Amino acid sequence: MTQQRSTSMVLKSTAIAVAFAALTTNATAQLSEQQKQDQLVHLNQIQVIGSHNSYHSGFAPNERKFLEAKSPKALRALDYSHAPLDKQLTGGVRQVEIDIFADPQGGRYAHPAIVRQMAAAGLPADPDFDPNYEMDKPGFKVMHVQDLDQRSTCHTFVACLTTLRTWSKQHPQHLPIFILVETKEDTPKDMPYAIKALPFTAELFDAMDAEIRSVFQPGEYITPDEVRGNAASLADAVHAGNWPTLAKARGRVVFLMDQSHVGPIYTAGHPALKGRILFTNAVAGAPDAAFIEQNGGTKAAIDDLVQQGYLIRTRTDEGTEQARTNDTTRRDLVLSTGAQMISTDYPLSEPSSWTGFAVGLPGGLVARCNPINKPAACVDALLEPTSPKAGK
Repeated sequence: MTQQRSTSMVLKSTAIAVAFAALTTNATAQLSEQQKQDQLVHLNQIQVIGSHNSYHSGFAPNERKFLEAKSPKALRALDYSHAPLDKQLTGGVRQVEIDIFADPQGGRYAHPAIVRQMAAAGLPADPDFDPNYEMDKPGFKVMHVQDLDQRSTCHTFVACLTTLRTWSKQHPQHLPIFILVETKEDTPKDMPYAIKALPFTAELFDAMDAEIRSVFQPGEYITPDEVRGNAASLADAVHAGNWPTLAKARGRVVFLMDQSHVGPIYTAGHPALKGRILFTNAVAGAPDAAFIEQNGGTKAAIDDLVQQGYLIRTRTDEGTEQARTNDTTRRDLVLSTGAQMISTDYPLSEPSSWTGFAVGLPGGLVARCNPINKPAACVDALLEPTSPKAGK
């Protein structure tokens, strides 16, 4: 009996070893195939899902009551929220958007008017939106609307970037993460009491670049200089296909500028973005043109720009409207385009609570080969072999 048991254990151990060897061989083969494909597929030849206002954590209960009574239309448009940035990345998002307000002295946005207004209306106070007093510190702040919609999963630009970098280091083979930065300098016209946002100057843009460099090290982000190479302009470079291959882009991030009107300020003294970190939201053919937003663009307009070599970001929904009615018209149109970044308030991991509306790639893939400009042999499953599950 003992000998039989011993023989059985040996056979089981052998079977386990053989199975493990087979799994290891398959994993190695898959990695090898991915590595081969990575040498051929360029950064602009993939398509990913992004989140809009990725930091936005929504309203606290009494803030919601106050805003619903004061301006139900505003609440309707702002009634969405996102998980922390690292959770979104784990859920499959590969493009995030961060809104920043300049606050070089610190404390400019530390005491939102909505707190005082709620007290005056007799509503109990919600939990402190900034219990660690991060808003008192100098540096760029992250929020949606000053004095009204300030709850964020990360209050400072540095905190948001740190979360992104930490996740990136924990997943070194990830596809490049696109980080869209919106510079906020408006004061809502219907909020005359609101703190005035500071306009972005060349000095503030230098400070913004410095904050990025304080978190991300050289080589961890793809720069305009890297893409331009020896070309005369970024437009010439992208027309020539100079975006790095995935072999060079994995584990890295790309910074993009949302606002187009501040592009000339950011490029002043930096022709074709020499020495800068962000790719501007530029006009096709301009010296700094490599990235162009087409948030409401037609399929023809988007695909034409993609074929020229530009990175394109577009949106599938806005102001919660599509999510409330499950209107997939814009979503379906956008998914037929070659836009590399498809942005939504409702990625697969965060479907609408009203209708289940969500935006994802076919099969729930993290990424797919770009339907407009992909190399013929590109295989979707080799881009990010592990796909997220919707709702997880």
